[in-house]
Amino acid sequence: MGSNPTPRTKDEPYTLRVFQVLWQMKKDGYSENTIGPIGRRLRNLAKHVSLNNPDEVKGFIARADWSNGYKENIVNAYNHYTVFHGLSWNRPKYQRAFSIKKLPLESDIDLIISYTRTRNRVAFRLIKECGLRPIEVANLTLRQIDLHKGLVYPETAKGGEARVLKLKTETLPLLKQLVTEKNVAVNEVIFPCSKTLQKNWNKLRNKLSERLAKPELKQVRLYDLRHFYGTMLYHKTKDIVHVQRKMGHRNIKNTLMYIDLAVFKEEEFIVKVANTIKEACQLIEAGFQYVTEMDGVKLFRKRK
Repeated sequence: MGSNPTPRTKDEPYTLRVFQVLWQMKKDGYSENTIGPIGRRLRNLAKHVSLNNPDEVKGFIARADWSNGYKENIVNAYNHYTVFHGLSWNRPKYQRAFSIKKLPLESDIDLIISYTRTRNRVAFRLIKECGLRPIEVANLTLRQIDLHKGLVYPETAKGGEARVLKLKTETLPLLKQLVTEKNVAVNEVIFPCSKTLQKNWNKLRNKLSERLAKPELKQVRLYDLRHFYGTMLYHKTKDIVHVQRKMGHRNIKNTLMYIDLAVFKEEEFIVKVANTIKEACQLIEAGFQYVTEMDGVKLFRKRK
């Protein structure tokens, strides 16, 4: 986040007042995924300024070495505090900068996943193959998964639309094995919390980068697996509304970036030939896309 002004040396008795805000949000129907970050941001602010002094808060945010996106989140959190406690302030405007994400190679993603243990491997594959957010994977319970049909019914984060996602053929047996070995109860979460998933990914990614002398691996973020799913889904369907639904986006503006990411050069594909229906089915299950038919054989391709 960068450097910030020196923290306050005298503790502000803010704990109860913050708790009151969060409890009201809970009563108003906000999800824990929303309440949790707001609580953390308010506690972060309270380390440096008095939450009961809007001008002091506003000045601190302006000086803080944070991105505009994080400042926007801080302002939104503090706005909940001012509304609940009847404080008046001129809310500052910060607008996050949107940029085109750099899409990692699938071979690099798969390399990292291949070195993980079973539970992490399944979690990471769910993000890559279903486009789940890490927090959605962390919240998954057995009740939200149909192990017979290989379907996932995630509790969509960020207030998005409900969606049904299909597991890959290779992933379903791994998930069944994990559930059996861990003796997971119906309403029990299957995977670690999102922070632990993120920590495990970064640790493994950095370790592999040094061991294999592949510095590019350090650039592969866990969230990039979700971006990879959205990009490939648009590339295959060219249906941006379909992609929006499968990604669980409320605003289609968040989905539009996958149009730019889905522009590939021809040499970035692996081309395979199918002579029989069985071979064609195997290629489709492996993620290959049908292109055309020539000389009695079917041509498929898959991004490298």
